[in-house]
Amino acid sequence: MRPQWVISATLGLDVALFAVNLTVALAGGSRAVLSQAVYALSDVFAGAMVMWGFLASQRPPDHEHPFGYGKERFFWSFSAGLLAFTFAGGYVLLSGFQQVSSHHRVTDLPEGLLVVGATLLLSLAGILVVLRELRRDRASITDFLGSAHQGLKTIFYQDVISVLGSGVAFGGLAYEFHTPSTAVDGLTAIIVGVLMVVTGIVLAAESRDLLVGKAISPQQARAVLSLVERDPRVRKVRGLQSMMLGPDDVLLALRVNFLDDMDTDEIETSIDHLSLTLREAFPQVRHLLIEPES
Repeated sequence: MRPQWVISATLGLDVALFAVNLTVALAGGSRAVLSQAVYALSDVFAGAMVMWGFLASQRPPDHEHPFGYGKERFFWSFSAGLLAFTFAGGYVLLSGFQQVSSHHRVTDLPEGLLVVGATLLLSLAGILVVLRELRRDRASITDFLGSAHQGLKTIFYQDVISVLGSGVAFGGLAYEFHTPSTAVDGLTAIIVGVLMVVTGIVLAAESRDLLVGKAISPQQARAVLSLVERDPRVRKVRGLQSMMLGPDDVLLALRVNFLDDMDTDEIETSIDHLSLTLREAFPQVRHLLIEPES
């Protein structure tokens, strides 16, 4: 995928959504529309964090960071998830409760319906951007959601929650348009706030696993073992350790038992051959250590 392109496109959409939603929310007093404005603003900051994480991760390895800066993307995705979902969701929840208790009548309902409908369409466009990139890379949505692309997943979840929240807000405003109720607008904001907080917790938990040193998946580990043990000079793989250093950056360490009658030169040749084979089959393995063992 092209992370910079996806993030840039989403940032542009979020800036437009924030400006329009805030204008209508201030004019009509709708907490549902205000929740969309707050969410769009948090998306802008979160998108900026994800972009910074991507740019920072491109720095080359140095003395203090010999394996590079790939985990910058995990850290900034973790921070973006907390900002865009948990903190902003808490604010939207509070705003919704205030609306329910204040019995404030929302004005400018037609304008509110129009801007929330536009938010729904633009959020769908953001989802289509990600789906288009997946189709370009011939990847499935299941593979994407199970991957370590936390930054892009944060962007994708932002758009999904925005679609759900916009649908809820549109329904609430439409209900108030036809009834004298003053509580539904606040209730819709509360629902949006709950969705945001729950999603933020899930994303933070995923990012935490990657930050503390998550290994590759069992399926990937089995594929590595199968490839190595197919080599006729390998008797058995005694140990496999791995760590995700970035979405496309894996550290892999293997302890390999070679045939008994091989000399040092033959073992070195075998290690070189295995290294080349593994890197061709698994391009994300950028750091590889193969330790021979008797």
